[in-house]
Amino acid sequence: MDEQTQIELEAAAFRTLRAHLMEKRTDVQNIDMMNLAGFCRNCLSRWYQEAANERGIEMGKEEARELFYGMTMAEWKANYQTDASPEKQKDFEKAFAENVGSEGK
Repeated sequence: MDEQTQIELEAAAFRTLRAHLMEKRTDVQNIDMMNLAGFCRNCLSRWYQEAANERGIEMGKEEARELFYGMTMAEWKANYQTDASPEKQKDFEKAFAENVGSEGK
């Protein structure tokens, strides 16, 4: 497979993952994704931001999140985010530290 085809397939897979998380599985909470998989929607938007920045495209965290989510974080939280139990919050702190560290804040 040539490099351009690989890039196009990877981009298509990313778009499908984004659509799945943003349209089909809004019920899945970011905290649960982080606790189980070590990444969440915010991580994906951060990776998008980092890729843009590496290519000289200025993009901040909130802009990247809005592009990824298709809405502001305030809108997402109001529409889809639920309260997390203290146990989930504790698990999240551990998962975040292990997978993101302090640079992701």
